[in-house]
Amino acid sequence: MSGAAYGGSLVLTGVAGFVDAIGFILSGGLFVSFMSGNSTQAGVELTRGDTETAVLALSLVASFVGGVVLGRLLTLRFPGYGVGGRIVTIAFGLGAATGALALVPTAGAPLIGLAAVMGAMNTLFVVDGRARIALTYATGTLVSFGLGVAERMNGSSRSSWLRPLLLWGAISGGAVVGAITWRLCGLWSLVIASVTLVLLGVAQMLRTRSRRVI
Repeated sequence: MSGAAYGGSLVLTGVAGFVDAIGFILSGGLFVSFMSGNSTQAGVELTRGDTETAVLALSLVASFVGGVVLGRLLTLRFPGYGVGGRIVTIAFGLGAATGALALVPTAGAPLIGLAAVMGAMNTLFVVDGRARIALTYATGTLVSFGLGVAERMNGSSRSSWLRPLLLWGAISGGAVVGAITWRLCGLWSLVIASVTLVLLGVAQMLRTRSRRVI
């Protein structure tokens, strides 16, 4: 992966952390990108008899998977539709979910829309049917970081730990910025995230077009 592409993935990961922090605040403790957390929370809430929270958590899981399915189908059905165009499409999806939150701020449905957007983001870098970069969740990234540290200690690789560490920093930093921006701007914070994705997608499309011209 080129330096420019990896830089774009860091921005995408930062946006994912940004949006997930806002979803966590809005839902009172659930996630729109971290499905392991939602799955565990659903199990715990079922044992407590809080079926409403459990259903919402499982709905977020289902919506996330649905977003992955839709994002991958878009790539498979329209192979000429590049990464930049798909990022812009995801940005519009985020904008639509933000609009739904503005209209129905207390309902779970808009949060489910955010989860679908986060799921679709994970289909942007797929190689051989597998997501090459875990854009919206840190667990896989931390596993890669740990493996890289072990390789560095063994002398077999000097820098394989660096990229996963930067991705973890991006999602963690994005979460901090998202929480702060939410307190300052409310729903406008999600508009900022949407605009960031649009700008990134357009930049990617222009970069791809310039390579074709050359």
